[in-house]
Amino acid sequence: MTAILEPEQGALMRPAVVSRVSELIGGTPLFELCRTETGSRLLLKLEMYNPTGTAKIRMARQMVLDAEERGELRPGGRIIESTSGNTGLGLAVVAAERGYTFTAVVDNHACADKLRGMKALGAELVYVVDDGTEELATAAREELAERMAKESGNAVFTEQHNNPANAVGYYPVARELDQALDGRIDVLVGAVGTGGGLCGTARELRRTVPGVTTVGVEPKGSIAFGGPAHNYYQSGTGTPEGAELGALVDFDLIDEGMKVGDIEAFATARVVARRTGLLIGGSAGGVMYEALTRLGSLPPGTTMVALVNDGGEKYLDTVFDDDWMDRRELIDTAVEREVDEMLTELRGN
Repeated sequence: MTAILEPEQGALMRPAVVSRVSELIGGTPLFELCRTETGSRLLLKLEMYNPTGTAKIRMARQMVLDAEERGELRPGGRIIESTSGNTGLGLAVVAAERGYTFTAVVDNHACADKLRGMKALGAELVYVVDDGTEELATAAREELAERMAKESGNAVFTEQHNNPANAVGYYPVARELDQALDGRIDVLVGAVGTGGGLCGTARELRRTVPGVTTVGVEPKGSIAFGGPAHNYYQSGTGTPEGAELGALVDFDLIDEGMKVGDIEAFATARVVARRTGLLIGGSAGGVMYEALTRLGSLPPGTTMVALVNDGGEKYLDTVFDDDWMDRRELIDTAVEREVDEMLTELRGN
């Protein structure tokens, strides 16, 4: 089997002038959200500064390059993927650059701006359920995407949940963290969906920082870390009931698996926006909530890094819209006060 082509290690700096959007991937900044009196700090790896505003363009590019290297994707070919939006945005960019067509198999659980964005980038959208319901239909999407690829000529189903290139695409995140922090990383916190982002980053990071503790976060209702299954509104993360856990979720690389509910995740995103001017996505709010709740109890001088996989601009009609939140009973002022108090205590203002 052909070995997976790994991204170039490269420095954080990119050329002053580039000629492809994909050359703007990486080198995303670190933002210190807060620091305790004992010197522990929470740093945010702001992956929304990648093209398309998400970390997932990293693995989208890597999956396409790997398919080319293996001879599975030939000139003029078609890329097919089941996506809730961010992976699809990345694949749409890479497909446009490299002369492929891209078909995104979607459902209405995805944020409307992600769907509109994919279409604007030239993607074909195929709805697995087109009745307007917001139900997450991951298993049905993947079945349809696989069938379409088999029935099409010169087409590849990139199958992000089980594609090793997904995890490899995040190796540069670990290298960027190691370089920026000179290996001084004690805790890494990230969302668990396909598993590629957190586990890929953790695997590569442990090569140089073997003692790092990895904390995975999924929505309440997701099944990766056990517990009752039910619907959730956090987008692009988790494994819903009826879907198979992806092969990239490596429990040997996850020291702790935690669950955060929609109310807590969205409250965090909303409060952080008001307090700092930083717009983050809903699932990133879940990651940040978990990080904030544990920061004060960590040993003095701990450096915790939270992976912020996308920004909040795609969620202005959902997470940041009071009417949308009210209709789904997702606003809890007590939780928002809790998050605000944590930030006040930890930020000192």
